[in-house]
Amino acid sequence: MTEPEFPPTPTDGQHKPDRAQDSPDGTQDSPDRSQGGTTELKAKQTPLEQMGGTTGLVYMALPIVAFVLANASLGLMAAICTAVGVGVAISVLRLVRKEPIQPALSGLFGVAVAAFVAWKTGSAKGFFLTGIWSNVALCAVFLLSLIVRRPLAGIVWGALNGTGTSWLKDKPSRRYYDIATLALTLVFAARVAVQQWLYDEDHTGWLAVAKIAMGYPLLALAFLVVLWAARRSGKRLKEMGQRQPAASS
Repeated sequence: MTEPEFPPTPTDGQHKPDRAQDSPDGTQDSPDRSQGGTTELKAKQTPLEQMGGTTGLVYMALPIVAFVLANASLGLMAAICTAVGVGVAISVLRLVRKEPIQPALSGLFGVAVAAFVAWKTGSAKGFFLTGIWSNVALCAVFLLSLIVRRPLAGIVWGALNGTGTSWLKDKPSRRYYDIATLALTLVFAARVAVQQWLYDEDHTGWLAVAKIAMGYPLLALAFLVVLWAARRSGKRLKEMGQRQPAASS
């Protein structure tokens, strides 16, 4: 008679089934961990995503295009009403579709102010005057921050990300943010130079093209420089923080 066979007892060298499945990074998946990761991904949005992505850029351009086309065919007052109407329609559409409403409201406010200036000046090119003024002011403020050695790009970045201004004590970090601030200053200066020239030459259609082309796309390029500065500075501050405990011990 043969003896009954029993399943082998697991040893240390054999695989034991786990109750939870391991994830690729070696940790166990859990509902809390997966939800936390999703929340973290949602929180880390780029400026383009916060504006509504490429759709947000289209929404930003529509009132400007509508103003120029209506002005060419129907006159200034019709163009003002058309631009404001398109801005209101976009805000309502984003609200109905449950999209971020803040960029739409900001855009609507900008369109309303620009339309008011165009109405007061009695000229279609006045629609773009507030944009030129705002870029003059921004260029002056960012340039002044460079002169006083308080680069505004770093201060704004620290305020938005909660990292503060500890980088001001580190000369290389301050130099990184000097470069980023200079990049933003050049963006604002380029807008003023091009759009003021078109304004003086009464090229209303080209003013619209310049405002769109030199808007968020050009600002996104400068933001890449800000991101580079933030990463270089963050790496330096992290290394400095790791060396200080070792030096004190």
